[in-house]
Amino acid sequence: MPIYVYQASGTDRCEYCAEPFERRQKMAEERLQACPECGSPLTRVITPPNLASAGPSLSQDNVEKHGFTQYRKLEKGVYEKTAGKGPAVISDKDR
Repeated sequence: MPIYVYQASGTDRCEYCAEPFERRQKMAEERLQACPECGSPLTRVITPPNLASAGPSLSQDNVEKHGFTQYRKLEKGVYEKTAGKGPAVISDKDR
């Protein structure tokens, strides 16, 4: 459910609507027209969305810092180490 920000648009304001306030509402719900405490007219404020980050960085430094090893595929069954501890190459062709 989204969180909407409202602020009083009239000059008469109570403690509740003197500052912008947040209201969790379903998208299908009607927007608030008046302050629930004093009845002063309200406007909905456009705010930027809160977007989650893409996740932790897979840079060589970050991978090594957290104790992981990273490999990249060279060809079928052959992988070369790009970060971390471990063998330089892993291959299933040695069998």
